[in-house]
Amino acid sequence: MSEPDLPTAEETLIEFPCNFPIKVMGETHADFTMEITRTIQGHWPAFDTHLIEMRGSSNGKYLSLTCLVYVTSKPQLDEIYRSLTAHPLVKVVL
Repeated sequence: MSEPDLPTAEETLIEFPCNFPIKVMGETHADFTMEITRTIQGHWPAFDTHLIEMRGSSNGKYLSLTCLVYVTSKPQLDEIYRSLTAHPLVKVVL
């Protein structure tokens, strides 16, 4: 019996190009949405805040942004994740 073909590190199950949702979480801060928008625009200049769904935590301490990002390749998606996780206002990126 042969092993199933599993994706390698360079392969992905995502078909590019596509709109890909990225969830970004951090403490509530006046500039959080603007900073996340700027970070994504560094990789996709057409990204705009109308592509963000915003939710606050029940106690208002945290803010969650679901950003619908147009990506053309896995390396581009990986770079966006790296940029977001490196941002000082960001706690978690999913």
